[in-house]
Amino acid sequence: MGYSICLGTAGWGVWHSPDAGTSWTRHRGPFPLNSRIQALVAHPKQMGTVFAAGDTGLFVSHDSGAKWERIGTQGDLPTIWSLAVDPSNPDTLFAGTRPAGVWRSRDGGHHWEKLNVDIAETCSIGTPFVTALVVDPNDSRIVWAGVEIDGVFRSMDGGDTWTKLENGLYDLDVHDMTIAPAEPRRLFVSTARDVFLSDDLGDSWHAVGIKDKWPLPYARGIAVSSNEPGVLYAGCGEHTTGEAGHVLRTKDAGQRWEVLPFPTPANATVWGLATHPADANRIVAFTLFGEVFVTEDAGASWRKMGRDFGEIRTAVWVPN
Repeated sequence: MGYSICLGTAGWGVWHSPDAGTSWTRHRGPFPLNSRIQALVAHPKQMGTVFAAGDTGLFVSHDSGAKWERIGTQGDLPTIWSLAVDPSNPDTLFAGTRPAGVWRSRDGGHHWEKLNVDIAETCSIGTPFVTALVVDPNDSRIVWAGVEIDGVFRSMDGGDTWTKLENGLYDLDVHDMTIAPAEPRRLFVSTARDVFLSDDLGDSWHAVGIKDKWPLPYARGIAVSSNEPGVLYAGCGEHTTGEAGHVLRTKDAGQRWEVLPFPTPANATVWGLATHPADANRIVAFTLFGEVFVTEDAGASWRKMGRDFGEIRTAVWVPN
């Protein structure tokens, strides 16, 4: 089965390839000019449905990214930085914004309510923002939000009330978050200084210690294998805009890591990783400065896209 790739960029909206990266189209409508797309999320139940969100609102495609339409109106929410769909009730969406806030929609994104999360209003970078949202695949009442820069918050009641999780999470500069749906469930968080994991739903954390185990010290995108919950992939770099990057893999929850070499050196930090349960061996990795690499064999080999795309913020692949 063929697949499509969508890329969300800083200022160039959404790029779409219907043929695994052979050809590309930059979508203009309905995205306003210079749109920053920060989040792309595949619908958990409707094959081919993808959400896109950023500074100009929320959008949806029902044909794997070939055509898009707006949901709601521009200005319904502040700039969206992260998006999650409840896998057990896909009409329920959560959006993380800047200024930092968590919002919930129960009707597929047409109407939103701001949730009561006590996030700091200022931080060392100015205004915090919600970089990551995770809905527990085993219990959708449990939702986590990661904030740059204010740590991790958890709701146990579907978003109505929230608690900050601070035990062992000594770096609050949260970049990404993902969950391995094993038992016990294992939550991973990447920050500017380390990768942390929790086996107790976030009540306590311990650091992996990447500075001793990684070739580069800066952690960014992370993704758990959809068929091997013990396997975690991570993107890294020198720093935010570093001139090198790698994809790493661990099979033992972060004790040992291996570099999964690209055919040519990456031009910047590997910012994100796109996976899909339809094929656990396929991963789309991208650098902050526009390079895209794809593996079809769980990282054993990679191919690089023939063109670069400017500043990429997010990516998704979906079966056609």
